[in-house]
Amino acid sequence: MDKVRRLFCSFCGNLFLPLVLVSVRPNLAVAGSVVKFLPGFEGPLPFELETGYIGVGESEDVQLFYHFVKSESNPQTDPLLIWLTGGPGCSSFGGLTSGIGPVKFQPVLCNGTLTALVTNPYSWTKVASIIFLDSPVGAGFSYARTAKASQSTDLQASEHNYEFLRKWLHDNPEYISNSFYIGGGSYAGITVPILAQLVSNGNVAGIEPHIHLKGYLLGNPAPTTQGDGNHAIPFAHRTALISDELYESLKVTCKGEYVNIDPSNAPCLKNIQAYNKLIDNINIEHVLEPTCPDVSPKPNSLFSGRRSTVETFYKKFEELDVLEFNPVQCRAATAEKLIYYWANDMSVQEALHGTIKEWVGCNYSILYTKNAGSVVPYHANLSTKGYRSLIYSGDHDMISPYLGTEEWIRSLNYPIIDDWRQWIHQGQVAGYTRTYANKMTFATVKARNPSFSCFSGAGHIASYNKPAECRSMFGRWISYQPL
Repeated sequence: MDKVRRLFCSFCGNLFLPLVLVSVRPNLAVAGSVVKFLPGFEGPLPFELETGYIGVGESEDVQLFYHFVKSESNPQTDPLLIWLTGGPGCSSFGGLTSGIGPVKFQPVLCNGTLTALVTNPYSWTKVASIIFLDSPVGAGFSYARTAKASQSTDLQASEHNYEFLRKWLHDNPEYISNSFYIGGGSYAGITVPILAQLVSNGNVAGIEPHIHLKGYLLGNPAPTTQGDGNHAIPFAHRTALISDELYESLKVTCKGEYVNIDPSNAPCLKNIQAYNKLIDNINIEHVLEPTCPDVSPKPNSLFSGRRSTVETFYKKFEELDVLEFNPVQCRAATAEKLIYYWANDMSVQEALHGTIKEWVGCNYSILYTKNAGSVVPYHANLSTKGYRSLIYSGDHDMISPYLGTEEWIRSLNYPIIDDWRQWIHQGQVAGYTRTYANKMTFATVKARNPSFSCFSGAGHIASYNKPAECRSMFGRWISYQPL
């Protein structure tokens, strides 16, 4: 561990944060437990699922929870992928059930029928084994044993993820020789390249086990710890949310800085106020989709008792005015809330061997400091090492707009070897792609006419909005085929 810390020491710092303790149910944490049945899924699972905890950090006071799904093709030779979720503070269970994992919640079909947990025909586990990691501490089922351990940062969380990975491979040596990739979306755009750099540095330093890192992939990634708010306004203009006149005035008065605005710049502030009014009630995760009401209790509310998943879910919908909430149009909100009730069912937590009394999809109350700044230098450094990368963007995401992603990729100044072109899925244009000389591929995932499907296009979580297209994209890239 000292050797690893020396690799990372230039980033270390002291943090003084408020005291928070996590309540856990004792004696239920099980490392490497095979899960054969899940409540809500009919029959035994048709894939191999393992869950457990691995302790990291000082005295292993940070307990990181994971779901591991073995490749459904050839796990002995298929790539191994670790998947990190954004937030920071969001559970990897969202990745497991919302696009890339082998199961999904299907609370609403196009005919409005409510169902439960079903197989996902577009799972990325068809071609790769995947570790879904709850990171940082406080996300999902991960927890801290001490107050000090409950504090984390971008850099410390990445150290913990690297330690987790080495320990997991030590416990599962049959995967050490597999090609290894790191992936994630949204705020994981910060932690994925940092983890990739740590793995690369560790390999050079001879830290065991040697990890066969081949590359990394990111979906709608945040390029800096401040996000990408400066490209939201150009995106709003391109998607006809604001007028040409307002956009031109914003450019002149704000000079391209729309986040850290000078409080004395009255013309800019006036234009920002007009802009905010125009995007009010726009779903910034996916601008083509409606905004939807909340149908679950607030995170961290006390559970006075546990009702069955279906009973609780139906009760919440009965309390809504059907004219205000369409579960087909609001499929993302519907799935998010159903996951909340499902994951907090006692039988589910016993099946998964989780120890947290209340699971929260995104825990924004964690004690976390964003201290990485921009990660573009990490991308630049990893490019010099020859690692492959896939960066993809849902083209109707306003949180991490594709415009900003294109800009920081261009800033790396690598020649284009395969210029902007369509990529095709089942005879239809699924998006556009470009490949650079540093083995970096950029791809958009395109929206389509919502009248032809329940799914209107790709937003902030492209793999959820367009699972078939994203599975096709991942399958080609991971097997070294052009998109």
